Amino acid sequence: MRRFTTAGPIVPADHYHLPPLEREGADQLLQFVEEKKYFVVHAPRQSGKTTALIALRNALNERGYRAVYANLQGAQTGDDDVGRAIRTILGRLATRAEAALGDRSFLREWKTAVDGCEPEDLLRTGLRHWAAADAKPLVLLLDEVDALEGATLLSVLHQLRADYDERPTRFPASVAVCGLRSPADYAIPSASPFNIVAESLRLGDFSEDEVRMLLGQHTGETGQRFTEEAILDICRSTKGQPWLVNAIAEDACFRDPAGRERSRDLTREAIRAARERLILRVPTHFRQIAHRLKEERVRLVLDPILAGLETPPAFTHDDARYVSEIGLIVTVPKIEIANPIYREVIPRLLAQEAEPRMFHDGSRFLRADGGLEVSALLREFQQFFRENAEWWVRDFPYSESGAQVLLQAYLQRVVNAGGHIAREYGLGTGRTDLRIAWGDGDGPQIFVLECKVRRRRDGLASVIRRGAVQTAGYLDRSGAEEGHLLVFDRDEKKTWDEKLFRREVRVRRADPTAEEAAEEHRPGRAWEIVPDDARPSEGERTIQIWGL
Repeated sequence: MRRFTTAGPIVPADHYHLPPLEREGADQLLQFVEEKKYFVVHAPRQSGKTTALIALRNALNERGYRAVYANLQGAQTGDDDVGRAIRTILGRLATRAEAALGDRSFLREWKTAVDGCEPEDLLRTGLRHWAAADAKPLVLLLDEVDALEGATLLSVLHQLRADYDERPTRFPASVAVCGLRSPADYAIPSASPFNIVAESLRLGDFSEDEVRMLLGQHTGETGQRFTEEAILDICRSTKGQPWLVNAIAEDACFRDPAGRERSRDLTREAIRAARERLILRVPTHFRQIAHRLKEERVRLVLDPILAGLETPPAFTHDDARYVSEIGLIVTVPKIEIANPIYREVIPRLLAQEAEPRMFHDGSRFLRADGGLEVSALLREFQQFFRENAEWWVRDFPYSESGAQVLLQAYLQRVVNAGGHIAREYGLGTGRTDLRIAWGDGDGPQIFVLECKVRRRRDGLASVIRRGAVQTAGYLDRSGAEEGHLLVFDRDEKKTWDEKLFRREVRVRRADPTAEEAAEEHRPGRAWEIVPDDARPSEGERTIQIWGL
């Protein structure tokens, strides 16, 4: 029986998979080789790059090329020993040539061919010898090139460029350089170390049709169906990120005992349960993200997104492109976290250091009927924040979003027991929106929380007025039973007694202006604060305000 895979390249006999050379970004690779081009393939980790390169190697060798794939990560030296690193690369290529082509000649001859060469000539000399030894065009598919560092990376790229004009008879006819990033983002001092690149292709995420094709292979081989709602939930929550699609499907179909009963359809609820189990396991894929979150360029981009800053961010276009290329954000049609799962995972990963300080028993926030008391939960969070904000703000590198991240981590410890938190945030919004769904039964309880940051220039009344109106709109859209506005005060001169408060405001639907009425204004689009002295009216909602 084949399975979904989340580790290493695809083995067609063992794994459900899409045709590697038909995916977006890979469908031109054969053409590039036929045109004797040097090109770049890049994509985030576990997106199918290695699978595509191996499929390309096999296709080329069937067409009369000498195509060799090699992963260069093992050539990292850490001490800029260029000669040793390049000898490692040549040895790896020779070993791979024997395995893929049955050709032992380069394995026997490369050391003699480069004997006496300086480090800056080792690679080009070895490749010249290899290319000239056979009339079949030599094609190199070099994976993890951007794992090389400093002088080694620069030397490898320069030597690949040096004899480019002598291809295909005395130098490789075509070279694919593969990694997480395009050469424009390699950490090297030269502006154009590899300016012979004809194309730089990003391997795309799965489209909805491709997700359906992948899941359909499981149905075709086992008879087990994914409901339409389950398929749409996978597409929505992953945005087609290949590893996430496979990991959720693998959990739902093979890890979950209920999912292993092939007579049972896989429902949206089964997919959501698999997604939550995946997040709680913190697999290697997420630990790699946690490592990336420590990078300064990543922090510069993600911090204002998580905080929902209204002001222009400090990061550059190159910073945004880098974080996009490693798969954490998208930039079109707007800059935002790449998918809903990452929107949930990233705050959890950032808050790991705070978790040991948090309580573990959330039962005191439950009503007798099992319902959740969010007001009691937020009252306790106020005290927790008072006791822990100083060390958290001082030590947490994500300074703009630190308070919101801490809140989400605190809520998550309780909600894990029987609910889910959906997160909405992004540049220019001026807020972070959280939607808590608790329990099942006849329908879950729905609560909405909106977080706003008050800075010294902002009047409290103005922040509350704008925030309460926004919270009312979010509450109305979500069909929630309660709406809460949390105002984090960033003024360090204020005491905690000044910052901490709880109050309520009433909101109602605003009457349309004359211009809105002329444009067929739809009732309920806008909300406004009800004056304190106004009599209650039908349709009012109460928003709870929490100062922190």
